[in-house]
Amino acid sequence: MKNKSAVILTTVLLAFTFYTSHISLMGATQEKPAHPFLESQAHRGKVTTTMDSGGYTYIEFEEKGKKHWVATSRMKVSVGDTIEFFRGAPMKNFHSKTLNKTFEDILFVGVVKVVGAMALAPSHAPLGSAPKGHVPIGKKIPPKITVEPGSIKKAEGGYTVTECYSMKESLKGKEVTLRGKVVKFASKIMGKNWIHIQDGTGKQGSDDLTVTSTETVSVGDVVLVSGKIAYNKDFGAGYLYPVIIEDASVTVEK
Repeated sequence: MKNKSAVILTTVLLAFTFYTSHISLMGATQEKPAHPFLESQAHRGKVTTTMDSGGYTYIEFEEKGKKHWVATSRMKVSVGDTIEFFRGAPMKNFHSKTLNKTFEDILFVGVVKVVGAMALAPSHAPLGSAPKGHVPIGKKIPPKITVEPGSIKKAEGGYTVTECYSMKESLKGKEVTLRGKVVKFASKIMGKNWIHIQDGTGKQGSDDLTVTSTETVSVGDVVLVSGKIAYNKDFGAGYLYPVIIEDASVTVEK
């Protein structure tokens, strides 16, 4: 298994999307960054330090008299180059095991451009294109899956999605089983696959449950999920899940 720093960096780079100016993990809420630098949309500055580690490039650059760190997929960049990029995902006190270094503040960015360079490094997608895993420009986004009330049978001895929300005090930290339909799926984020299921119970805010697993499923699958439930799970950088089932076993039923 890859080291923790590489997994976190991969997470942010895969989650980065051209549709918005910020990064969001599926189902998580993101707090607005308080640091003025992190609130800025576009950045441009001169590289003062650069280092490669674990398949990624870490770059310190100076902008408006202050130095900042960014990380991205491995690329060719040198001290003295001018770089530019758009807003990324902030992390505080990020520790890179391969560098044995802790960054007090660092931005994880999908694409960093060297100003005046003829071409981007092969590891980058062309500017203006979608990162791997996103719907290509011009292609239709798959229709939203709707799960009607009563359409999904409750797992024997298990719980419904809305019960997982309402029974917080009695279920916290316990193994739970439930059945639902996959409405979203994202693979290989933080070394896991992220699955959203619904079963037709609950209202907005308590009708969708996030599950992490190593299993691969498809949107529209009806699945049986078993795993430990957690509440108010904080992954850092403002990403908070009110309810999540982690490292679950997932069986596709139909």
